[in-house]
Amino acid sequence: MIRVASYNMRKAIGTDRRRRPERTLEVLRELDADVIALQEADRRFGTRASAIPLHMIEEHSGYKPVPFDARDGSLGWHGNALLVKKEVEIVRRELVHLPSLEPRGAVMADLRLNGEALRVVGMHLDLSGLWRRRQAKTVLHHIETRETALPTVLMGDLNEWSTHGGCLRDFAHRLAFAQCGRSFHTRRPVVQLDRIMVTRELSIAECGVHQSAAARKASDHYPVWAVLEGA
Repeated sequence: MIRVASYNMRKAIGTDRRRRPERTLEVLRELDADVIALQEADRRFGTRASAIPLHMIEEHSGYKPVPFDARDGSLGWHGNALLVKKEVEIVRRELVHLPSLEPRGAVMADLRLNGEALRVVGMHLDLSGLWRRRQAKTVLHHIETRETALPTVLMGDLNEWSTHGGCLRDFAHRLAFAQCGRSFHTRRPVVQLDRIMVTRELSIAECGVHQSAAARKASDHYPVWAVLEGA
């Protein structure tokens, strides 16, 4: 059983418009997932440093970031990051370049948890429906052409407001969706922008939206989570 989660943390800026990384860390601790895919994990301008200082993650959580050789001080790449429990073995990591008009990318890591191998992809897709579909096809092609096939979970903010169309249709041809629920906006959740998807080697035992008091204030997105097991 592996617990995963996805969270658009909005650069640690809450609905009160204050940047409070300690509040975001509180949400991450509440999730208690083995693997968390983060979106908007780095600041947008300047050095694009991590919105949560790296020393705070080390000192105040049970997580470690998957290193993607990004610029010094950044947590991820184009705002995408993966956090794993400190005991998880990071076997391989890779950047996935996505077609876009503005900088977009995805991150991928091969992990070993309790002796089991798992591939994880974190992503934040475009606001444009046309580019989202191109990006979805790029991600699918990327995982399907890896030399070694592994059970894979894909997570992130897909920015897809439709319930079955657009990039959701592209992913659904090959993946199963966790029916987590509506995660955006935290003041009044009306849409499922944040998604968890798995390949056929995995099944979804449980899933949901993490609607704690801290999560309600820490971002405009709620985190989503799922418990996975071998199919």
